[in-house]
Amino acid sequence: MDGKFFRLCGKKFYLKGVTYGPFAPNDRGEFFASPAQTTNDFQQHRELGANLLRVYYVPPRWVLDLALEHGLKLLIDIPWEKHRCFLEEPASQKHARETVRRAVTDCRAHPAVFAYSVVNEIPAEIVRWSGVRRVECFIDLLVEEAKGIDDKALCTFASFPPTEFLRPQGIDFCSFNVYLHQLASFEAYLARLQSLVGDKPLVLGEFGFDSKREGEGLKCELLASQTEAAFRAGAAGTIVFSFTDDWFRSGRQIEDWEFGLTTHARQPKESFRTVQKAYAVAPYFPLPRFPKVSVIVASYNGARTLKACLDSLARLNYPEYEVILVDDGSTDNTLEIASLYPQVRYLRQGNQGLSVARNTGVGAASGEIIAFTDSDCRADDDWLRYLVGDLLRGDYKGIGGHNFLPPEDSSVAAAVLVSPGGPAHVMLTDREAEHVPGCNMGFYKWALDDIRGFDPVFRKAGDDVDVCWRFQERGHKIGFSSAGFVWHYRRSTVKAYLKQQNGYGEAEALLLQKHPEYFSAFGGGIWHGRIYSASKFGVTLSRPMVYHGLFGSGFFQKLYTPAPSFALMFCTSLEYHLLINLPLLALSISFHKLAPVALVSVLTSFGVCVVACIQAELPKKKRKFWSRPLVAVLFFLQPVVRGWARYRWRWDIRARPQPRSGAADSDDRIHQSQLVETSCYWSNEGADRYTFLNRILSGLDLGGWQSKWDSGWSAHDVEVFGSRWSRVRLTTVAEELSHNKRFLRCRFKATWSLPALFAFWLLLFGELLLISLFASLEPWLWMILLGTPLLGWCLEDEKQHQQQSVALLVDEIAGQLNLQKYEFKEKN
Repeated sequence: MDGKFFRLCGKKFYLKGVTYGPFAPNDRGEFFASPAQTTNDFQQHRELGANLLRVYYVPPRWVLDLALEHGLKLLIDIPWEKHRCFLEEPASQKHARETVRRAVTDCRAHPAVFAYSVVNEIPAEIVRWSGVRRVECFIDLLVEEAKGIDDKALCTFASFPPTEFLRPQGIDFCSFNVYLHQLASFEAYLARLQSLVGDKPLVLGEFGFDSKREGEGLKCELLASQTEAAFRAGAAGTIVFSFTDDWFRSGRQIEDWEFGLTTHARQPKESFRTVQKAYAVAPYFPLPRFPKVSVIVASYNGARTLKACLDSLARLNYPEYEVILVDDGSTDNTLEIASLYPQVRYLRQGNQGLSVARNTGVGAASGEIIAFTDSDCRADDDWLRYLVGDLLRGDYKGIGGHNFLPPEDSSVAAAVLVSPGGPAHVMLTDREAEHVPGCNMGFYKWALDDIRGFDPVFRKAGDDVDVCWRFQERGHKIGFSSAGFVWHYRRSTVKAYLKQQNGYGEAEALLLQKHPEYFSAFGGGIWHGRIYSASKFGVTLSRPMVYHGLFGSGFFQKLYTPAPSFALMFCTSLEYHLLINLPLLALSISFHKLAPVALVSVLTSFGVCVVACIQAELPKKKRKFWSRPLVAVLFFLQPVVRGWARYRWRWDIRARPQPRSGAADSDDRIHQSQLVETSCYWSNEGADRYTFLNRILSGLDLGGWQSKWDSGWSAHDVEVFGSRWSRVRLTTVAEELSHNKRFLRCRFKATWSLPALFAFWLLLFGELLLISLFASLEPWLWMILLGTPLLGWCLEDEKQHQQQSVALLVDEIAGQLNLQKYEFKEKN
């Protein structure tokens, strides 16, 4: 196993399979052909280009030996009475377990065995009757039985669309039987399956077409297109149903189906040659073209994992790429490690932060596509091939993919993996992303230039979120490549994890200032898509629901997972501790009747963390006795550390830009001048509105102002986030006059920011709450109502200050463009 793929003898092993049998019992009573016929069949399998056979009965030893002799692997289905309500009858369960044990014992450690399928297509109505969770647990129990006999055996179960919601945890890879005739539907369903299986390999356990009903010509067309589509979508293998029209099922010979690649007499059909050609090319079907890719690795003191990263990038299966390592002022032995890779372009700069480092790499890149990963990642061999392939095939300008926990990473890293705040992708559909993590993303270089690259203000994190949001604001789409993944080493200590969350908190403060529309009043991010992450973003209070269809007859029975309870997770936030827990504990010292309320509140915060750690899906091989308690501690500490960093950064005086020297460098002038709502300028030399706006944007950047320009949906041109409490919206218009002259008008409209509104209403609510509780005991408490108008006056003064600052900056820019300011005079 290697992420979403298999490895055999150190090399990737893609399944190119075909189903084989079952056949009428031979003279030994086995559901296999005679040894002579089987030998001839296996020779045809090799001629087909197949390397795996799926068999539906446990093969006798001689079949295993013949398969090994012909270089074939077997995926062995273990048959038992899964069409009955087996969970209602202990005897049926016992029989299933004994059957699995006996099958694995008979085939144990044979080199021809690829894997065991402990059950094939449990009827959807049986699952509906017995309950999803009970069936999942029983499948896991069968897998445990198999691994109890052979702990190195790979295990799966074969699902199909009516039971796609079954997600047992113990299987090693996911196998789906899919029969769809429309290529577009087939590709869409593969994308859905890739979303469902996550970090496990996806195998098409069965797919095929009936020559009798479809015709051999259409069958060939569908087999060719779907085989190619499956491998392009990152499937770890395909198994065509079936090798021959000779098929014995339910005690009788099947005569009215012709799914085989050969006839009953083993004569190859045209579809045999079609699959033969497809398997000769698979898995690497050629891309439309191979644009040059520049892989940029920005590193700051990342020597611990840098060698593994560069080793993986040296092995990429892509013909045209370069690797650029940008050292952002590291003080460890990064330079020494980089010197071992002469093919890597090494660039060093002073410590200026992640965004500047990535921009430095982009500036030096010669590729048409820019791909990014981090020094704490190692890429899969085919990372670029899948990433570029999905980018070229879709209407996308950017692309991203999974980041998985490496199998060699520590148990602490596994606990960090399922704790809150880790890198996650957010999906709008099964193939389009709203956000992709910076450790695995790529963009066309021209598209990055179109949004002016990465914002240097993001030094530690948040740059990927900002880029994705600005990308979409410009109308660009971001795709997702399920097979283009990297291994991402998580923080291996609690200290390192909390330091990371501290950086994320700072990034959130900057993102809130730049993109306030993406945040709630409490500072939480607002996503339109679904977040995919190993960690849970909140405890789940209700069970998932399955749409079974009328009377349980739905062919696609989907699982609808309930949204986590963010309201309960608020009980673990810094705001809850400061506004609820601490005041209640303090008041309970003087007012003892509040002590039970304070105790319940504090226990609720801890209880949510305990429930979250219980629901966490820890990797089985990484679990220790202390894993879940550690996850509970991290659930408690993470929102406090991240929240504190977010507020500290927002309150930091450095977040407020200082006026530039020159015309706008005097606070006295700002306060002495009248409030400017509109400024007008003559353009005698033909300076146009767009030049004016671009110069204003440049001036804002140089002045340290955070700003956001119109994406086409706004009623203003630029929004300036001058301070933590206010923002200014600038709208411009040009009046075309004779002789190439223009009259430019600028309108300034300042408003309170979301934090300002939140602070104002929170203060008012807190005052009213205290008065309602204690005013009868302490009449002086009515005086605290004066705090609200005082805060409002301060916020209003701050808002006007920012509006004047922006107006004076625009005046300065206008002067640089030789625009003459026009003052309207009031008529007497």
